[in-house]
Amino acid sequence: MEKKKTYLKWYNKVGYGSGDIAGNVVYAFLSSFLMIFLTDTIGMNAGIVGTLMMFSKLFDGVTDIFFGAMIDRTKTKIGKARPWMLWAYLGCSAMIVMIFMIPAGMGETAHYAWFFVTYTLLNAVFYTANNIAYSALTALITKNDSERVQMGSIRFMFAFGTSLLIQTITVDAVKVFGGGATGWKTVAIIYAVIGLVVNTISVLSVKELPEDKLAGETSDLKEIEKIADDNPKYGLKSAAKMLIANKYYIIICVMYILMQVFTATLNMGIYFMTYILGNASLLGVFAWAINIPLIAGLLLTPLLVKKFNGMYKLNFAGYIIATVSRGGVIVAGYMGNLPLMLLFSGIASLGMSPLQGDLNALIAECSEYTFLKTGKRIDGTMYSCTSLGVKIGGGIGTALAGWLLNASGYVANAVVQPESCINMLYIMYLWIPMVINLVITLLLSRLKVESANASLRANK
Repeated sequence: MEKKKTYLKWYNKVGYGSGDIAGNVVYAFLSSFLMIFLTDTIGMNAGIVGTLMMFSKLFDGVTDIFFGAMIDRTKTKIGKARPWMLWAYLGCSAMIVMIFMIPAGMGETAHYAWFFVTYTLLNAVFYTANNIAYSALTALITKNDSERVQMGSIRFMFAFGTSLLIQTITVDAVKVFGGGATGWKTVAIIYAVIGLVVNTISVLSVKELPEDKLAGETSDLKEIEKIADDNPKYGLKSAAKMLIANKYYIIICVMYILMQVFTATLNMGIYFMTYILGNASLLGVFAWAINIPLIAGLLLTPLLVKKFNGMYKLNFAGYIIATVSRGGVIVAGYMGNLPLMLLFSGIASLGMSPLQGDLNALIAECSEYTFLKTGKRIDGTMYSCTSLGVKIGGGIGTALAGWLLNASGYVANAVVQPESCINMLYIMYLWIPMVINLVITLLLSRLKVESANASLRANK
């Protein structure tokens, strides 16, 4: 069958996947270390920082759909998404450095203003355009479902590998480069340069399919083609209506946000390691325990998708395992048993890995669902849920952490934190991730987009 035609060589898949190195030298660096940099180095209030992040994310929610629609309407010699991915990262590199270059001589209000402006420009403009374009490429460079799953797995292996490396080396790297504001600024510059180089390589490693192939090879159903011919144009408002009408898109959006809140609260583990376990460098140990099983699971995901005849059963079963294991982390955490915490964290990550690997393929299925229903292609707008989820979810998670730290009486650089703060750190690092996993499991039970698409094709 035509759907099984392959479009990519191994180096195209690896080149595409390496783009998440660029994304995570921004995202993982910010989510793991920005809050503690602002509170313990610059002296800013965690609650105020959290509030500013939240306002920034409100603006982000508007720009996600805007840039998704812009990508859908872009036509250049190198495609729709690749130009946005390429040029937007220049702004990402500049802003990640600017965030960690808050001038020491400025007043307190100016510090907050500097942070808010640079953080908003990074997230709402440059990272949005880059990330949506990068994610949309999954649907634009191949129509083969297996290749999409492979791309997702490779992509997230790079993502979690980069996150693992950043969480492992950053604390010591800051010390090597002089510590304090100087150390953080130097590390930010290094990460920005690495991201710029890798992003460019990723853009140049793939080519987008012509529009006639994208339309013709998705389905040869005459009814769909007729609908598309009758309604050839649509604007941002129409695209937004199509998104809202796609229930599977809504489920994935909610899941994506929850997954990022999960990651953001887990990344606040540096506070848990510092003030409960007594060693900030343990963040790297936990990063290994979490990311190595994830990467191993991602390697197996394409094979498991075939074995389970699709993504639904695999993802659902994986998150049941993950939720139960996060409960084990809670028990081990209150016992003070570090080896058990690491073990259960690893098992939970292994259970979560299939969804991480096939998530882009699921979004492509959602885009296919809209096309089968309306005859209109909104791949860029559809993939806005990835950037929307990353930023709103990450923003909510980081902001929530700031609010909770502030409410609990957190004292920056204190040798011993108040008991109220210690109790809050247990809630943030142990309980919130488990509850989020439980909610995602329930949502996955409703995400039957593959069977819905099969029914739509059969009924045409």
